Amino acid sequence: MVRKMSLKALSILVFSTIFFLSFNPARAYEPNDDRPMKGARVAEEKKEESKSFDAGKLIIEHISDSHEWHLWGEGGSAVAIPLPVIIYSNKGLDVFMSSHFEEGQRDITGKNTYRLEENHIKVVNETGAIDEEASAKIMDLSITKNVASLLFGAGLMLWMFLSVAKAYKKREGKAPKGLQSFLEPLILFVRDDVAKTSIGPKYEKYMPYLLTAFFFIFINNLLGLVPIFPGGANLTGNIAVTMILAAITLIVTLLSGNAHYWRHIFAMPGVPIPILIILTPIEIMGVFLKPFVLMIRLFANMTAGHIIALAFFSLIFIFGEMSPGAGYGVSVVSVAFTVFMGMLELLVAFLQAYVFTLLSAIYFGAAIEEHHHKGDHEHDAHPDSQIDIV
Repeated sequence: MVRKMSLKALSILVFSTIFFLSFNPARAYEPNDDRPMKGARVAEEKKEESKSFDAGKLIIEHISDSHEWHLWGEGGSAVAIPLPVIIYSNKGLDVFMSSHFEEGQRDITGKNTYRLEENHIKVVNETGAIDEEASAKIMDLSITKNVASLLFGAGLMLWMFLSVAKAYKKREGKAPKGLQSFLEPLILFVRDDVAKTSIGPKYEKYMPYLLTAFFFIFINNLLGLVPIFPGGANLTGNIAVTMILAAITLIVTLLSGNAHYWRHIFAMPGVPIPILIILTPIEIMGVFLKPFVLMIRLFANMTAGHIIALAFFSLIFIFGEMSPGAGYGVSVVSVAFTVFMGMLELLVAFLQAYVFTLLSAIYFGAAIEEHHHKGDHEHDAHPDSQIDIV
């Protein structure tokens, strides 16, 4: 597993370096410049650059958040669903649709004048320039693509589990059927193989969070596979989402910690005081480092597959610009590898949900673990104790 992850990380580094170095982001707004052009050659070069395929832009648009839900097409022929823009400032609340930021309507006047620049809402002053100080003070509460995907995923989870709960009441004592037969093995898997084995007898009070985290990550990982194709959102590839999930795990762990747990953090028994001066800061750092690793692991793995698949898919258009024959030739390998990555991501979608849930359960189990007395260890090690265990 470590070798596979290392190979995947290396692939991400190589392809992201190639495409990001060649990435020239398009500005959402260019202020009017009354100065004459330096020459017809400059205009012609810009025109040619605008026609060339930008792989970096394609990848970034598919894995990043946006104020509209892009479906397909480019430029004037693009098809996208506008999303609500909600801005709160010291002047009040402004609400309008993101479609108002289209070509020729980029500056929207409300309580303030707003401009969409690289998917960020900026405040424009009286001179037509961006006011960075005022832009930093506004609160962007917009329903972006990731927020819409989050609401859709939450609604899907509510529908699934409420319908299954209703089915259990109607079919009490009967074998699971339909959606029940799909969800029940996963629920039992989280309970028996994750919670019970990692937490112990007190696992039940952690089951609601563990089940919620597992199915939230798993479902949104599956929905996140759509960004390989038009019209998807990469929710679990957003580090803000993984940060909140990791923060909840950290808070639950800290609130669950007993005296034995905190004593091992601040003053591990049996360790000389000079060693504690070095060991205690490391243990404290580890408390916060563990959820940080959870955040990075989920974010990186879910973004990795999208970048690799889209990079190989982009090779079709890159070679196609050089020669139509080369484009058709590369397309066979690119499509095959993209399909392979899509299948691999199905496995990764489950594994990442499992790993996040398992490690969270392990942290909870370590926080509530009771102190074992010396006599307890001797009793467990005695051969006669096997009768008691059985």
